[in-house]
Formats: sequence, structure tokens, C-alpha cells
Amino acid sequence: MTLSAQSLWLIPALPLLAAAIGAISARKNRSIAAGSAILAMSISFVLSCLALNGALLAPANHAFFNFDWFDLGATTVRLGFLLDPLTAFMCVMVTFVGTLIFIFSLGYMKEDANFKQFFCFLSFFAAAMLGLLIANSLLLLFICWELVGLASYLLIGFWFHKPSAAAAAKKAFITTRIGDLGLLLGILWLYDSSGSLLFYDGGHGVLELATLTSLSGQTLACGLAASTAIGLLIFCGAVGKSGQFPLHVWLPDAMEGPTPVSALIHAATMVAAGVFLVARVYPLMSADALLAAVPVHALTVVAFIGAITALMGALIACAQNDIKRVLAFSTVSQLGYMMLALGVGSWTAAIFHLLTHAFFKALLFLGAGSVIHAAHHEQDIRSLGGLRTKMKVTFANFAIGMMALSGVPFLFSGFWSKEAILHAAHGWNVSSLPLYAGLAAVVLTAFYMTRLIAETFFGKARSEHAEHAHENSAVMTLPLVILAVCAMALSFLAWPSPWLQHQLDPELQIETSGHGLMILSIILVGAGLSLGWWIYGRKLRQTVQQRDPLNHAAPAVMAALANRLGFDELYAGTVGRVNTLTAAFANALDRWVIGGLVNFLAHLGVFSGGVNRQIDEDNLNGGFDRVSASIRGSGQRYSKAQTGEAHGYLRVIAIAFIVLALALVMGGVR
Repeated sequence: MTLSAQSLWLIPALPLLAAAIGAISARKNRSIAAGSAILAMSISFVLSCLALNGALLAPANHAFFNFDWFDLGATTVRLGFLLDPLTAFMCVMVTFVGTLIFIFSLGYMKEDANFKQFFCFLSFFAAAMLGLLIANSLLLLFICWELVGLASYLLIGFWFHKPSAAAAAKKAFITTRIGDLGLLLGILWLYDSSGSLLFYDGGHGVLELATLTSLSGQTLACGLAASTAIGLLIFCGAVGKSGQFPLHVWLPDAMEGPTPVSALIHAATMVAAGVFLVARVYPLMSADALLAAVPVHALTVVAFIGAITALMGALIACAQNDIKRVLAFSTVSQLGYMMLALGVGSWTAAIFHLLTHAFFKALLFLGAGSVIHAAHHEQDIRSLGGLRTKMKVTFANFAIGMMALSGVPFLFSGFWSKEAILHAAHGWNVSSLPLYAGLAAVVLTAFYMTRLIAETFFGKARSEHAEHAHENSAVMTLPLVILAVCAMALSFLAWPSPWLQHQLDPELQIETSGHGLMILSIILVGAGLSLGWWIYGRKLRQTVQQRDPLNHAAPAVMAALANRLGFDELYAGTVGRVNTLTAAFANALDRWVIGGLVNFLAHLGVFSGGVNRQIDEDNLNGGFDRVSASIRGSGQRYSKAQTGEAHGYLRVIAIAFIVLALALVMGGVR
């Protein structure tokens, strides 16, 4: 049984319906909101499995269903749904991991007054992400892309009564909008150049040969191919959403939201969207690969940005003391690995690592959430300790996630997906720097995860909260067990052959270069684990105030890393100050120049009105009134002579006659 491309809309529609139910239900109906959310995600998972079954029957095909959305003059805007292995695997991952996170939230958020709203927002978040995955149109993808941003804003700032949470939500929303501006410009340029935003459309889609040939053949004045420029603009959106350098600063602050939100953002949804976007438009990003005359290739930029991010995130994670921030910078680093893989030409290795990372990072975040919940929201690893014996289930599963992330061979999926990335970087003939950055990050990842688990679970409890911690209920520990099993079981997708990568791309040819790189990687993992245990496990922390050994050895370096290399201060002092100065200039321009001009014109209007009123009322109206009064007075005086008495009239005539006669006589005498 399969699910056709035409029916893919059901996968995001069910969580969206659950979000609507949660929105209109009463605050006290907690079970309705949570139950509908979990049920909707579970059914969407089943539908995703049916879609995967259909996609694997013909993995080389891109089954799509396009339809008219609305008419705009002579133009018809069209959207569509796309079913291929990439879409199907991503939908299965999002719905499965999302369902487990929803279940975990039942226990984690049970005391929260806004329990119902939380599940409403979670469902909305999942629906937006699933809509993004099934889109066969860059326009539909962008619509869902922005809805993901809105949902993340609502969830990161869910505890809005905390100023830090409100600030983190705004920071995430604004920072990702910077990247989204580039994405929007790329979409507009692509539509202007091709006349379509459909990925596949029977030979006329933007990812099909005719359009790619046309775009790669267009050269700009700077020497770039149009496909390169558009690809880099689209990549800007991925840089923002997936927390890549230099727009990575929002991702660690997203920890201000509830821990299930952190797990959903960092494992299954938001940050995965950027990697998915680059993988989806990979034919466009790689269209210029054969053009030797092009000075900059889009994938080269992707590779170096990924390498910088992978190394930087791992370094900063070594100096963080908040359990969630360690994992947050770990996510930044692992996303850098994925971008590195995309840049060096192996989008299948990137997606493989994206899928494995989703499971073990969700496991780690939920494990951290279990610790935080049991320790009464204590998140500083220096104040924890001794939880290995108090929370045995959480510890065992967290350790599995830690080994999967560290790349411990051979039972853990993270080892195989990371090896696929390193192998691809080794075969990249442009530069060896991404490979060296990836290898350095291997050591650092094993090191900071060993530090995290030693400080959190070993030694003795270093605070009252840690002393009284105890294992959580099954509703919180069962998802951990399932994710831990998956983190190990996914390794069979790569051993003894890269089955998953071949399903994603049936034409993929993987050339082996021997086992030297794998041996080196294993040695580096062992070195990182050993170094971490030698520094933090051999002499366990006794008190909260005890100084970190690395702080004692290299205080300046650790202070810089603890301060996240000062990127926030740098942006505040440059971009933030420019923004402040621009706002002040705009305020002054509005208040004193434009406002002054408006006030001057207003006063001029008042003065002109006064003058006009004076002329009108005193001169025109006054003169008219005086003439009218004179005429009226004459009329009144004349009216007094009209008495209506005949004797009076005869007397006047007689007098007039006498006067006239006298006048004539006098005239005759002269």
C-alpha cells in the first residue's frame, strides 16, 4: 500500500487540524489538545511510511502533482506536491521523532498553565515543517518556510514572562529574516529568469535540464553564472535557518524555550529545513560545476561555510556550562558537517547525517530535559553531578546518544554518517581544508561530550536539586529508550553497504579510498574521549566553585569560547550600532526635518487661514453688511412714510404742488 503525490497534503493537514482543535478548545481541555496533537502526528507517521514505500518502489522518479492556485492576469500561479525518497525519508523522520517529543512533553509540561497552547504551537510547527518537505514549488516551500519561522518564534518565547525568552524569540525571528531576504531575492530572480517556481513540471521545472542549462549559460557582469548567483541567494536562507556562520547566533539562545521545543528545533524541524533546502535545489546549486570559467562556485562557498561552522561550534561547545547550550553548539557544529557534505558534492551523505543526527540529538535533548525536570530546572552542569545512580534509565540512554554523536564505532549511527561526510571531503579536489576542519571537529566533539557526561552524571551531587533528583515517569523515559534504539539501529542503513544513500540517489557511485581515513577517524574519536575523561573524569568536580581545569590552563582562550567568541558583542557593536544610529537618524529626520516641514506648513496654513478670515469677515463681509444695513435703514425710513391715510397723501401732494409753483414763479422772476 502506498500514498500518491496527490494525497501528500494529508501529512501536514492532520497536525494543522490538531493545531486548530487546540486553538479553539478551552484552556481546561488539556487532554483534547494533547491527544489530538499526538494522534495527528501518529497518523501522519503512518501516511509518511506509506509514502516512503511508494517512493522506494521507483526511487529514480520524481512523482509530482501540480495544480493551479490562482490567476494573476494572463499568468497562472501554480503549486504542487513532490514525492521522492528525499521527501519521504524526511517526512518519516519528522513525524516519528516529533511524535516521541510530543509524548515526552506530556510529562515535561504537565504543570504548565499554558499546556494546551503548547501543544497547539507544537502541532502548528510540525504542520509547517511537513508542508515545506512535500512542496514541489519554491513558492509553497517559502510559504511554509516562513510559517516555520513564526512557529519557532511562538515556541522559543513560550515562557514570555521571562525577559530572556522574549529576547531570544525576537533574536531568532529577526536573524533568520536576514537570511530569508536573500532567499526571497533568489526566488524572485529565479522566477524572472525561468518563468516558473515548480521544481518538476514535465521538463519545464526549475530543477530540470532545460532550465538548468539556460541558467548556467547566463553569465553576469562579474563573471558568475546566473545559476551560481541564484544558488548563493537561496543558500542565504539556509544559512539563517540552519544556524550557519555568520547567522548562527540565534540558535544557542533558542534554548530559552521549553526543552521539548529545543529538541524539536534542533533535531527534527527548523534547523533541518536549511539543509533540506540545499539538498532539494542541489541540481541548481551544482549547475555551474562544469563551467571552469566561473570564478566562484556555489558549492565551494557552501563547503567552506560548513567547515567553519563545524569547527567553530565544536570549539565553543567545549567551554559552555549550560547543559542545553553545550548541545546547542553541538547542533551548530553538526549542521556545519551537513553543509560541508553538501558543498563537497555528497548531498546523500548530508541527508544521511541529518537523519541520524535527528535521532541521537533528539535523544540528547530529551535526556537533558529529563535531567532538568528531575533537578527542578537546574541546567548548570557544575551544579549537577551524581545523577548516574539516581537516574539510571536517563543516564544509559543519554550515554548512547553521547556515543552516537561522538562517532564511537561501529554500533552507533553517528559514526557511519560522519564517516560518509569525511570520506566525501577526502575526495574533494578543490581543497583539503574542509577535511581538516572535519577531523578537528571529530576530536572536539568526543571531548566536549565526555566533559558533559562526566560533569552531569558522575561524581557526587553538587547542589540540593541534584541531591534530590530522581528518575522521571515512563511517559518521559520511554521516548528516550525508543530514540536510543533507533540511534543504534540506523547504523544498519550504512553497514555493510550504504543502502540509504543508494535509495536517495540510485545512480550514486561510492568509490572507496581504503580504510586509512576510517582508522584515523577512530583514533581521533578515541583521543577525544580519552582526553575528556583524563581532564574531567579522572578527578571529578567536588564543588560548584571549583575551577574548570581548562580555565586554569588557558583562561583567555576559555573565556573567549565561553563568551561565544564575542559574536554577539561584535554584532551589537557593528550591525546593532549601525541599526541604532540609523534608527536615531530616521527618528531625527522624521521628527525635525519632515515633522518640522509639516509643522511649518501647518502654521503657514493657520496664518493664511487667519489672514483670509480677516479679509473675508472684516472687509468683504463687513462691507457687504454695511451696505446692506444702509439699504435696510433707508428702507425702514421710507417705510414710515407709507401710512395708508389718503388725507396725508393729499397733504403731501398739496405741499409739493405749492413748492413746485413757488419754484416756477421764482424762476420766472429771474
